[in-house]
Amino acid sequence: MVFSPRLSVAALVAGHAAHALAAGSVQYSVGVANAGDYGALNFTEVFASVPDMSNAAWERDSFHGLTTYARARPLRCFGADADSSYDVAVVGAPFDTATSFRPGARFGPNGIRQGARRLGVDRINVAQKIRVTDHLDVVDCGDVPMVLTDNTVALRQLELANAALLSRTSLRSYSGKSIAKDGKFHPRVLTLGGDHTITLPLLRGVASIYGPVSVIHFDSHLDTWKPKRTSGGPWLPGEEIPVSHGSYFWYAYKEGLLAPNNANIHVGIRGALNDWKDYEDDYEFGWIISHAKDIEDVGWKGVVKKIRDTVGNNPVYITFDIDAIDPGMAPATGTPEIGGITTREIKKILNGLSGLKIVGADIVEVAPGYDTQDEITQIAAANIGWEFLALMAKTPLTE
Repeated sequence: MVFSPRLSVAALVAGHAAHALAAGSVQYSVGVANAGDYGALNFTEVFASVPDMSNAAWERDSFHGLTTYARARPLRCFGADADSSYDVAVVGAPFDTATSFRPGARFGPNGIRQGARRLGVDRINVAQKIRVTDHLDVVDCGDVPMVLTDNTVALRQLELANAALLSRTSLRSYSGKSIAKDGKFHPRVLTLGGDHTITLPLLRGVASIYGPVSVIHFDSHLDTWKPKRTSGGPWLPGEEIPVSHGSYFWYAYKEGLLAPNNANIHVGIRGALNDWKDYEDDYEFGWIISHAKDIEDVGWKGVVKKIRDTVGNNPVYITFDIDAIDPGMAPATGTPEIGGITTREIKKILNGLSGLKIVGADIVEVAPGYDTQDEITQIAAANIGWEFLALMAKTPLTE
C-alpha cells in the first residue's frame, strides 16, 4: 500500500468536518465528504460570496450556473414569472437570416452574455459614477424563441415579445410625468442581437409606447437603402422585397417610427456606397451623418456635440452595430470595415450622452464564430451594453 499524505490529510479534514456537524457547529472545514448530517449544512454560508467576486451570493431560491447578462437576475418573463415587475429587461434575439455577408449573429446573444461574465449590474460604473441596481431592477429574460426558416414569422415573434415587455408597468415610478403616451412608467428593453434587421420590430414596440423616437445609430453602414426592384430580378411582379439588415431603417421611416426633422443620427459611418444618391436618400429619410473619420478632426467631444444637437430633448433609442468598432478590436461581425471607432473612444462618447432619455437599446451583429480566443468582440459588446444600462439608470423617463 502506498501512503499518500494528501489522502491522509483529506480524510482527517473530512473527519473533523463530520465531528463539527455532529456538534452543531457552523465552522466548515475544507472538504465535508462523508459528513453524517448534510441537512445541517447552511448552504447560504457555504456558497457565500467573497471579496474576489469568484462566486455570486448564494440563495436557496436562486438559479445557479446560468450565464445571464452581467449577472442580472434570470426571469421567465413570458412564462412562470410573467407577473414579476422590473425596470429593464435584457432579452436575446437569435436571428441572422437577413444578413448580406457573413452569418453567425444568431449566436450573438449568448456570446454577449459570455463577454459580460466579469461585469455586474450591481457593480459601480466608475466612469459614469453610478451603480445601476441603485436605480433600476434589471432582469435577463433569456432569448426570444425565433423560428430559423421564416424571417417574417421570426421577426413577428420578436415584435410581439418586445411589445409585451414594453406594455407592462415598471417596478419603479418617479416624481414627474412620464414621457410615455399613456402617462405610465414602462420597462425598458436591452436587446442582444442578432443581425440588425431586428431593430425594425423593436422600434415598432418603442413607438407604440412613446411615439416616434430619435435614433442614435452606431454603425459603419447607413442601413437606409431603399429596396429597388430591377428588371429581370428574382422577385415576381407583386412580390415584396423582404426587409434586410441594410434596409430596415427605410421601412422605419416609411412607418413613421423615426423622429421628424432629421433628428436621427448615424455615428461611425465609413462603408462603401452603391451610389452618391444614397446620401441624398439618407437625408430625405430623416438622418444626419457623423463619419468615423470625423473623430480625428473634432474629437470625441465634437461627436458628442453633434449627437446631442441632433436628438435634442427627444426620447432616444440607441442601436449599436458592433462593426462601428474597428475590426482590430471587434473582428467578430458580418460586415467588418477598417478605420472604425476604438473601444476607448466609444466609452467616452457614450459617457457624453448622459442625461438623454434612453427608451431602449440594442447591440447587434456580434458573430462569435469569428472572434479571437480571448473573445474581444463579445467583451466589447458586453461592456457597451453595460454603458447603456448606466445611461438608463442616470435619467428617468420624465418630462
